[in-house]
Amino acid sequence: MIKSMTAYSEASHNENSIQCNVEIRSYNSKNLDIALYLPRAFNRYEDAIKKLIAAKLSRGRIEIRVVIEDQSDDCAMFQVDIPRALSYYKALLQLKEQLNSQFPLDSGFSTDSGITIQQILEGKDMIKPAEKSQDNDILIWETIVKSVDSALNNLEAMRKNEGENLSKDLLDRLNYIETGLLKVEEEASLMPAIYRDRLMDRIKFLIGTSKDKVNTDNITDKKIEDFEHLIDPVRLAQEVAILADKSDISEEIVRARSHISLFRDIIKSDEAGGRKLNFLIQEFNREFNTMGSKSGKAELSHIVVDLKSELEKIREQIQNIE
Repeated sequence: MIKSMTAYSEASHNENSIQCNVEIRSYNSKNLDIALYLPRAFNRYEDAIKKLIAAKLSRGRIEIRVVIEDQSDDCAMFQVDIPRALSYYKALLQLKEQLNSQFPLDSGFSTDSGITIQQILEGKDMIKPAEKSQDNDILIWETIVKSVDSALNNLEAMRKNEGENLSKDLLDRLNYIETGLLKVEEEASLMPAIYRDRLMDRIKFLIGTSKDKVNTDNITDKKIEDFEHLIDPVRLAQEVAILADKSDISEEIVRARSHISLFRDIIKSDEAGGRKLNFLIQEFNREFNTMGSKSGKAELSHIVVDLKSELEKIREQIQNIE
């Protein structure tokens, strides 16, 4: 069953004070294009989340937003880099001695030397968030996995539902084309007789315009309409056969029917068939273009144009199939 590439879903999961909310939107795209929006503090999970998506989706522009809230007691804990702070403090003392001047006391909370805590904190990374335990990392990842999986399942359900609607529309249009091919075949079967009549009309015209210039006593004694017995029937049949062969579209009709059968098989298949269907539409177009170029009858040309118009509608729908 084919699936649409356009869908939306959301899901959330809470696991031991870890809350994860996921929102996914998918759009048409030739390839799988993932745009992941993740809080900076959790960037370490980015590649793993993209692998989860790639395991379930093969095509489409996927925009996924993941919001993670750590509500545990240690979520706001920080740690001080004591060795770094002491080294920075010593550097400030050395600078003070070199300049032989008193540092201003910007804060009431300062060291005995007159160097303030604010000055020490100006050093980079003196205080930073405490590293979480490995167990907490595992808990966060499990929560993310459950939320993303749930959102992907909801997305998949919507894509399948949209795919069913697309399938019905495509099959209806395919049935229309198949019926049109019967009309094309019926009109094509009349072409040899039409070519014979055209050839006879041409011969009548040539005889009528040349009888005054050529010594054809046996023709002048007869009406132009009764001249058929003077024409070699074998030669006439050969000429008609040549014309009919040049305009024969039986092979194109057979191939078009084969494409219709394959089209239906792809729609029923469990595999993603968007690329195959797109290629198949190109093959359809080649057959119809050839039919149109070989057509020697206005009614036949009109049918082919109508079928090509229906084929274009199918092509537009296929752009939305995974």
